[in-house]
Amino acid sequence: MIEIKNLHVDFKGKEILKGINMKLEKGKVHALMGPNGSGKSTLAHVLMGDQKFNVDSGEILLNGKNITKLSVDERSKLGIFLSFQNPVEIEGVKISSFFRQAYNSLHEKKLSFLEFQELLEKKADELKIQREFLSRYLNRGFSGGEKKKSEILQLLVLNPKVAILDEVDSGTDVDALKEVANAINKIIKSTGMTLLIITHYNRILKYLKPDKVFVMINGKVIREEDGIDLANEIDKKGYEWLKK
Repeated sequence: MIEIKNLHVDFKGKEILKGINMKLEKGKVHALMGPNGSGKSTLAHVLMGDQKFNVDSGEILLNGKNITKLSVDERSKLGIFLSFQNPVEIEGVKISSFFRQAYNSLHEKKLSFLEFQELLEKKADELKIQREFLSRYLNRGFSGGEKKKSEILQLLVLNPKVAILDEVDSGTDVDALKEVANAINKIIKSTGMTLLIITHYNRILKYLKPDKVFVMINGKVIREEDGIDLANEIDKKGYEWLKK
């Protein structure tokens, strides 16, 4: 689905990613773990096409097509979605309006207000989100957990081919975490979506059960393993033992 080949990226002249090689397989759950400052969020933004990062060398392929130079908008239309670690608050723009505009910009068949509202409410029910939440301004005054639920609701509505979730488990309580994970598992099972989840911890991975875990330290993927065992070991021992 996505293949990253020898990717080198800098930000304002400082090298952040130092030769990343990764493969994300269709319909699989991939976890990217690592300490703060290791380059995980940078990789997420580069995969989405954030132009403030400079790709010095390497390639990003989507189903064999080189997308390294494509814009954020072009990648979105190809089915790539990024859930932000710290979503922006937008005063005066309601969740329902923003999500409908995003949906209609990505789909050939446009939905009317009533058609989209029916879809949105159905997806909100899956996350146990109250209807009044949908008329609030986007992320305005939201708690950490509410921001994460808003991002996952957008994921469910847009139904991308590839989802990159950057620390979607931060700021969520146990119940919200289960609801988020259950919704993600459901969409993967029903659509074959490819998932890359970026996290420091294994608590959400207990519910998502990753097919592969990557560990990034100092801009390099230093280890990868199938299954969740590596994540569990990191939970017990931290990252220091992997630096040796």
